[in-house]
Amino acid sequence: MSKKNDLARRKRQHEFELQREKQEKEKKARNLQAKKNKMKVDGKDKKKKKGAGGFQVGKKVKTKLTAAAKAKAAQIRGKNL
Repeated sequence: MSKKNDLARRKRQHEFELQREKQEKEKKARNLQAKKNKMKVDGKDKKKKKGAGGFQVGKKVKTKLTAAAKAKAAQIRGKNL
């Protein structure tokens, strides 16, 4: 018999292929599980962006002024009127 038709050789090759298929299947299952877990964690923590750049148009920003700054602003407004 030739080496190609050797029964023991074919059997070993078949077992090797089965083992490789099993490993590939397990790897795919692990990757899928990891992907699902990642989606669960990331999906809850995501916040929605406001608009395209994350800015709100037309909303005024309130700043806290000190008493001296308020007095100066009042003086400037009085001169402009």
